[in-house]
Amino acid sequence: MNYMTADEKKNLEKQLKQCVAKQKVLSDRIGRARELGDLKENAEYHAAKEDQGMNEAKIKDIKEKLASAVVTDNESLPDGMVFIGATVRLRNVETESEDLYRLVGEASGNLDDDLIEVTPNSPMGQALMKSHVGEVVRVDLRRGEKRFEIVEIVQ
Repeated sequence: MNYMTADEKKNLEKQLKQCVAKQKVLSDRIGRARELGDLKENAEYHAAKEDQGMNEAKIKDIKEKLASAVVTDNESLPDGMVFIGATVRLRNVETESEDLYRLVGEASGNLDDDLIEVTPNSPMGQALMKSHVGEVVRVDLRRGEKRFEIVEIVQ
């Protein structure tokens, strides 16, 4: 299962449409490159074939994610429970510093300074999933164990 928000699913569907539309462009590019002659030494042909392969791999990956997608419904969750789509304020128990984290099904790659995205498969995501406000969660990181108090769920 691949948990995600409705917005994340829409974004994946949009990416899939873009990749499918790109197939025709890449096919035309390969055809034009073939017309240039000797395929063994035709850099344009090889580059187009490589781009086509990467696009096909991306299409396959997105289709697999969508096939196993489970869209979360945060409305039916108990109040104060962290689940996909939730933004939480965490306090590092050791340093008392606070940061905002968003539990996402699919990382956007957006490196927003105000918010740190974590997926359910990451150590932080695993610790946060189904935890509650007021709980202290333990996260096993490469640099050792850290503890965070869940201060609030920010919506």
